[in-house]
Amino acid sequence: MELKAEKRKTLGKKVRALRRGGVLPAILFGGEEGATPVELDLNTFRRVYEEAGESTLLDLDLNGKKEKILIADVQRDPLGKLLHADLRRVEAGEKITATVPIEVVGESIPVRSGEGVLLTLLDEVEVECFPQDLPQKITIDISSLTEVGTGIALKDLPIDISKVAIVGHEPDELAVKIDFPQKEEVEEVPVVEAEAVAGVEATEEKPEGEEGEAGEGEGQPVEEKGGEKEGSSKEPGADASQE
Repeated sequence: MELKAEKRKTLGKKVRALRRGGVLPAILFGGEEGATPVELDLNTFRRVYEEAGESTLLDLDLNGKKEKILIADVQRDPLGKLLHADLRRVEAGEKITATVPIEVVGESIPVRSGEGVLLTLLDEVEVECFPQDLPQKITIDISSLTEVGTGIALKDLPIDISKVAIVGHEPDELAVKIDFPQKEEVEEVPVVEAEAVAGVEATEEKPEGEEGEAGEGEGQPVEEKGGEKEGSSKEPGADASQE
């Protein structure tokens, strides 16, 4: 795959105008020539990047001069729009380090039956090798994992370890594993909370006697002052004597 680029004269905040015109600003670095600002066709770069990623050697045509490069990094805005790209020069006789994605294929019997679940412990690894030996991706076939508890270690990946070295990990470290499904834990109500609920229910269900006493107290008239109270209390007596 090939990318065409031109040396970029527009720098700083002015590169926003380039993006509006369908041009992606980038920087080319590495080697003895130092960093060089370049610009690429945005749509072409997007298509190449989706296919090549950051682990495929590309041919860069810079104003008619061709050289091998890797896409080292890309910057995006919060919405995923491409803003900038970092391109790294690659010398044929020098080893490089690059991040290579891990792709899982196949079907495991325990996963298909529901007895187990697939755990992807590593979805990419960093490797060191010569440019011509760089794998675009590492494919793992999990159909060989027929029992729960089994996995595939890095030392068993389908790569030529005499040419490609995985860095930053131990050889026995697992890339994928078939594990038992986790049971859903039922959250228990704390004792303190249960006691609080019981207290609320007890308050709502008061005995009838207590409510009756409260009702009688609320229904009693307020005592009146002075002669009005005495006069009203003697009227029944007077009626009785007349009868």
